[in-house]
Amino acid sequence: MIEYVVSNFRRAYRAKWEAKPKPGRFSRIPLAPVVNILEKTIGIILVVLIWELTPRLELIDPFLLPPFSEVIHSLFNLVMTGEIFKHFSISITRSAAGFFIGIGIAIPLGIFMGWYTKLEEVVDPLVQACRNSSVLALYPVFLLLFGIGEVSKMAIIIWGTIWPSLLNTISGVKNTDPLLIKAARSMGVSKLTLLYKVIAPAALPSILTGVRLSAASSILVLVAAEMIGANAGLGFMIFYFEERYAVPEMYAGIITMSLFGVTVNYLLVALEKRLTGWKEKVANE
Repeated sequence: MIEYVVSNFRRAYRAKWEAKPKPGRFSRIPLAPVVNILEKTIGIILVVLIWELTPRLELIDPFLLPPFSEVIHSLFNLVMTGEIFKHFSISITRSAAGFFIGIGIAIPLGIFMGWYTKLEEVVDPLVQACRNSSVLALYPVFLLLFGIGEVSKMAIIIWGTIWPSLLNTISGVKNTDPLLIKAARSMGVSKLTLLYKVIAPAALPSILTGVRLSAASSILVLVAAEMIGANAGLGFMIFYFEERYAVPEMYAGIITMSLFGVTVNYLLVALEKRLTGWKEKVANE
């Protein structure tokens, strides 16, 4: 009786297995990466489609908003003539120099102010007043002080870059787990060792967030700085084409600036993941 039941079970299982569709060539293709890419790009694809169709259907004046294909064609022409590379190289030099000088000032100052809370309490009203002052509103002041030249552009980029990194560094240092500090002190470590062995690694995620915000700020301020008193750069190029009603070329410059910003952001995200991989491991545990 038992052998009969077992044989019937085996026969039914074999029939069910043979009825299953055999995996084909396309079923072995992993779909997860494709779905992930679609999720990240679907918004951009929709915007591009709307941008392309809206002027072609004359829902908006094509002169004010040319089709996306015309903008890409103008961008291709600027690339082929090499004009865009001249402006891009100058812009990236200004932005990178101002960015690195800004975070070079902000991060050490932020660690110092976060470590000495009394100093931070005294200086905080001044810091808040400065960081809430519009960067673009202060640009005429920088022009008066430094003149129309590279110094004023670098100064305004540094000014706009300092505050995100400074405030995030202060926050990261102040929010370091007190138990880590007490444990380190109980082992008799010096203040300097405590600073770079405990506090700096604990504050690193917050510092890197500030660095990302500072990078975005340096690019935004750069465009405005290059529109006044400049003869080269992406901001100058955008303003130059706008004055001459070369609208497709103007949008090509804007797209180039956007791509530059997105690339910098993703590079910094990759750097953050590499430097703070321990954070994800701790969270998973």
